[in-house]
Amino acid sequence: MTQAAEIGASGIGKMFGRFTALADISLTIGRGEFLTLLGPSGSGKTTFLMILSGFEAPTSGRLTLDGRELTETPPEARGFGMVFQGYALFPHMSVEDNIAFPLKVQGRPAPEVKRRVAEMIEMVGLGGHGHKRPAGLSGGQQQRVALARALAYAPPVLLLDEPFSALDKNLRGQMQDEMRRIHRDTGTTFVFVTHDQEEALALSSRIAIFEKGRLQQIAPPRDVYERPANRFVAEFLGDINILPLQGGQIEGQDAGMGGSGDLAIRPEYMELSLNAPATGPSLAARLTDLTYLGAETRLALQTPGGLPLVLHRPTATLPPGLAPGAAVWATWDAGRGFLI
Repeated sequence: MTQAAEIGASGIGKMFGRFTALADISLTIGRGEFLTLLGPSGSGKTTFLMILSGFEAPTSGRLTLDGRELTETPPEARGFGMVFQGYALFPHMSVEDNIAFPLKVQGRPAPEVKRRVAEMIEMVGLGGHGHKRPAGLSGGQQQRVALARALAYAPPVLLLDEPFSALDKNLRGQMQDEMRRIHRDTGTTFVFVTHDQEEALALSSRIAIFEKGRLQQIAPPRDVYERPANRFVAEFLGDINILPLQGGQIEGQDAGMGGSGDLAIRPEYMELSLNAPATGPSLAARLTDLTYLGAETRLALQTPGGLPLVLHRPTATLPPGLAPGAAVWATWDAGRGFLI
């Protein structure tokens, strides 16, 4: 196991001319955690990763590594591993030589290098491929080599900049499984950048959500999904129904929750009924569209007042013959809604 490190960021800001790329980012990345930086393009997540790596200097604020000053430490002295979007493998070197490269740069003894390379090849599941060059590998295999090289010298922190962006959906899923296993096996602190919400939810111990250079929320996946800190987080993490609530009612119907504001309900927590329910909050609506997604179907509804709703329901549970234009009711458990 690696001796993982803790990173502290206090008031980190970054200006590019008059443009504010980051504003007052403060957080602590715990030892051995898997923190994902998530947000839309231009939100500042990659800029923050580059500041952690030392390839960008902050305009304001400071960084610490296990309590020691890190802000002005050059990249090569930080000892972090890094995996880039394009893998950055040496095309003229074999898999073994690519993995061995950082160990040789550090002057490690040849027997240690050989042993460590063999361990890393085994860890990432590339047995029998050590002699090949990158051009002879699939995209997923190249990604494994990049991971093995970055982890070969047991760095205290591994930084990953959208490493799966070039992979197809099935391969991304496989690599996510591998990433979880490798993180568990190494104990290294992982900081991972992605714009893929599902990927962030699947991999992370915590997610830091960025928008317009500001940190909107940092929390475990279930918390950011089911209890988002604000409307941006709620809408960014998948489909959500946001219903204007006035005096405990929505369009004149009891919402099962007092007060006023915006009531948010995830689509999977709404049920579809062809008849007016006897109890519980509900809204009459008309079905406007169905999107078949295999085991699940996405249903688009609209209330008489023009309020759009989205439901996700198991395809096998839908009423036979359900089609756009049908009069339906959307119902939900009052405990599943939350005010934002």
